[in-house]
Amino acid sequence: MTTHRVWVYGDSVNTDVIFPGKYTYTLKTPEDIAAHALEDLDPSFAAGVRPGDVIIAGRNWGNGSSREQAVTALKYAGVAAIIAASFGGLYFRNCINQGLWPIVCPDLRQYVHTGDTITIDRNSLQIITSSHVFAIPPLSPSVQAILDGGGLLPMLQRRFANA
Repeated sequence: MTTHRVWVYGDSVNTDVIFPGKYTYTLKTPEDIAAHALEDLDPSFAAGVRPGDVIIAGRNWGNGSSREQAVTALKYAGVAAIIAASFGGLYFRNCINQGLWPIVCPDLRQYVHTGDTITIDRNSLQIITSSHVFAIPPLSPSVQAILDGGGLLPMLQRRFANA
Protein backbone atom coordinates (compact mmCIF):
# COMPACT_ATOMS: atom_id res chain seq x y z
CA MET A 1 0.00 0.00 0.00
CA THR A 2 1.23 3.45 -0.86
CA THR A 3 -0.10 6.86 0.09
CA HIS A 4 -0.34 9.56 -2.56
CA ARG A 5 -1.13 13.25 -2.60
CA VAL A 6 -3.80 14.09 -5.18
CA TRP A 7 -4.44 16.74 -7.80
CA VAL A 8 -8.11 16.91 -8.79
CA TYR A 9 -9.36 18.07 -12.19
CA GLY A 10 -12.66 18.08 -14.08
CA ASP A 11 -14.21 16.55 -17.16
CA SER A 12 -12.92 16.55 -20.75
CA VAL A 13 -9.37 17.66 -20.06
CA ASN A 14 -7.81 17.26 -23.50
CA THR A 15 -4.26 16.49 -24.55
CA ASP A 16 -3.64 20.10 -25.63
CA VAL A 17 -4.24 21.21 -22.07
CA ILE A 18 -2.24 18.37 -20.53
CA PHE A 19 0.75 19.20 -22.74
CA PRO A 20 0.45 22.27 -25.00
CA GLY A 21 0.84 21.44 -28.67
CA LYS A 22 3.17 24.40 -29.23
CA TYR A 23 5.91 22.45 -27.43
CA THR A 24 5.45 19.14 -29.23
CA TYR A 25 8.49 19.48 -31.49
CA THR A 26 10.59 21.95 -29.53
CA LEU A 27 11.10 20.31 -26.12
CA LYS A 28 13.22 17.18 -25.98
CA THR A 29 14.44 16.47 -22.43
CA PRO A 30 12.24 14.87 -19.78
CA GLU A 31 12.86 17.85 -17.48
CA ASP A 32 11.75 20.38 -20.10
CA ILE A 33 8.68 18.34 -21.00
CA ALA A 34 7.69 17.91 -17.32
CA ALA A 35 8.09 21.66 -16.71
CA HIS A 36 5.15 22.35 -19.03
CA ALA A 37 2.74 19.66 -17.79
CA LEU A 38 -0.76 21.06 -17.34
CA GLU A 39 0.47 24.65 -17.63
CA ASP A 40 -2.68 25.87 -19.39
CA LEU A 41 -5.00 24.14 -16.89
CA ASP A 42 -3.10 24.55 -13.63
CA PRO A 43 -0.02 26.80 -13.74
CA SER A 44 0.96 25.65 -10.22
CA PHE A 45 1.13 21.96 -11.16
CA ALA A 46 4.63 21.65 -12.66
CA ALA A 47 6.26 23.50 -9.77
CA GLY A 48 4.18 21.79 -7.08
CA VAL A 49 3.95 18.17 -8.18
CA ARG A 50 6.03 15.67 -6.22
CA PRO A 51 7.09 12.15 -7.15
CA GLY A 52 4.29 9.74 -6.32
CA ASP A 53 1.46 12.26 -6.66
CA VAL A 54 -1.71 11.10 -8.40
CA ILE A 55 -4.12 12.90 -10.71
CA ILE A 56 -7.83 12.34 -10.15
CA ALA A 57 -10.09 13.48 -12.95
CA GLY A 58 -13.60 13.36 -14.29
CA ARG A 59 -14.89 11.92 -17.53
CA ASN A 60 -12.94 11.73 -20.78
CA TRP A 61 -9.46 12.58 -19.44
CA GLY A 62 -6.98 12.86 -22.30
CA ASN A 63 -9.38 13.21 -25.20
CA GLY A 64 -7.97 14.79 -28.33
CA SER A 65 -4.77 14.08 -30.19
CA SER A 66 -2.61 11.01 -29.74
CA ARG A 67 0.44 13.06 -28.72
CA GLU A 68 2.45 10.88 -26.32
CA GLN A 69 3.91 13.92 -24.54
CA ALA A 70 0.51 14.37 -22.86
CA VAL A 71 1.38 11.18 -20.97
CA THR A 72 5.15 11.49 -20.71
CA ALA A 73 4.94 15.03 -19.32
CA LEU A 74 3.02 13.66 -16.33
CA LYS A 75 5.24 10.60 -16.00
CA TYR A 76 8.40 12.73 -16.13
CA ALA A 77 6.85 15.02 -13.49
CA GLY A 78 6.61 12.01 -11.16
CA VAL A 79 2.89 11.24 -11.37
CA ALA A 80 2.35 7.65 -10.18
CA ALA A 81 -1.14 7.11 -11.62
CA ILE A 82 -4.06 8.84 -13.23
CA ILE A 83 -7.46 7.95 -11.84
CA ALA A 84 -10.37 9.14 -13.96
CA ALA A 85 -14.06 8.49 -14.38
CA SER A 86 -13.14 7.63 -17.99
CA PHE A 87 -10.30 8.16 -20.44
CA GLY A 88 -9.96 9.03 -24.09
CA GLY A 89 -9.15 5.68 -25.71
CA LEU A 90 -5.83 6.71 -27.25
CA TYR A 91 -4.73 8.37 -24.03
CA PHE A 92 -5.52 5.25 -22.00
CA ARG A 93 -3.39 3.13 -24.31
CA ASN A 94 -0.59 5.72 -24.35
CA CYS A 95 -0.54 5.55 -20.54
CA ILE A 96 -0.05 1.81 -20.67
CA ASN A 97 2.61 2.03 -23.38
CA GLN A 98 4.50 4.65 -21.35
CA GLY A 99 4.14 2.74 -18.06
CA LEU A 100 1.81 5.23 -16.33
CA TRP A 101 -1.06 3.44 -14.57
CA PRO A 102 -4.49 4.57 -15.81
CA ILE A 103 -7.22 3.64 -13.33
CA VAL A 104 -10.92 3.93 -14.11
CA CYS A 105 -12.92 4.90 -11.03
CA PRO A 106 -16.09 6.85 -11.89
CA ASP A 107 -17.05 8.01 -8.39
CA LEU A 108 -13.75 8.88 -6.68
CA ARG A 109 -13.52 12.53 -7.73
CA GLN A 110 -16.50 13.60 -5.65
CA TYR A 111 -14.81 12.44 -2.44
CA VAL A 112 -11.39 14.10 -2.73
CA HIS A 113 -9.86 17.54 -3.18
CA THR A 114 -6.48 18.68 -4.40
CA GLY A 115 -3.97 18.21 -1.59
CA ASP A 116 -5.81 15.29 0.04
CA THR A 117 -4.12 11.94 0.31
CA ILE A 118 -5.35 8.54 -0.79
CA THR A 119 -3.94 5.07 -0.40
CA ILE A 120 -3.64 2.70 -3.34
CA ASP A 121 -3.39 -0.97 -2.48
CA ARG A 122 -2.08 -2.77 -5.56
CA ASN A 123 -2.50 -6.18 -3.95
CA SER A 124 -6.19 -5.87 -3.13
CA LEU A 125 -6.85 -3.46 -6.03
CA GLN A 126 -8.39 -0.79 -3.84
CA ILE A 127 -8.28 2.98 -3.52
CA ILE A 128 -8.81 4.13 0.06
CA THR A 129 -9.84 7.68 0.97
CA SER A 130 -10.59 9.04 4.42
CA SER A 131 -14.24 8.03 3.98
CA HIS A 132 -14.58 5.45 1.18
CA VAL A 133 -13.00 2.41 -0.43
CA PHE A 134 -13.16 1.98 -4.21
CA ALA A 135 -12.38 -1.09 -6.28
CA ILE A 136 -9.76 -0.83 -9.02
CA PRO A 137 -10.77 -2.79 -12.11
CA PRO A 138 -8.12 -5.40 -12.91
CA LEU A 139 -6.25 -5.13 -16.18
CA SER A 140 -5.61 -8.08 -18.45
CA PRO A 141 -2.41 -10.00 -17.65
CA SER A 142 -0.73 -8.76 -20.85
CA VAL A 143 -1.55 -5.11 -20.10
CA GLN A 144 -0.46 -5.52 -16.48
CA ALA A 145 2.84 -6.99 -17.70
CA ILE A 146 3.45 -3.86 -19.79
CA LEU A 147 2.80 -1.59 -16.79
CA ASP A 148 4.93 -3.77 -14.50
CA GLY A 149 7.68 -3.63 -17.12
CA GLY A 150 7.76 0.17 -17.06
CA GLY A 151 6.03 0.53 -20.42
CA LEU A 152 5.91 -1.31 -23.71
CA LEU A 153 9.39 -0.49 -24.99
CA PRO A 154 11.27 -1.25 -21.75
CA MET A 155 9.32 -4.50 -21.36
CA LEU A 156 10.13 -5.62 -24.90
CA GLN A 157 13.78 -4.59 -24.60
CA ARG A 158 14.19 -6.74 -21.49
CA ARG A 159 12.29 -9.63 -23.04
CA PHE A 160 14.46 -9.71 -26.18
CA ALA A 161 17.68 -9.07 -24.27
CA ASN A 162 16.98 -12.23 -22.26
CA ALA A 163 15.93 -14.33 -25.26
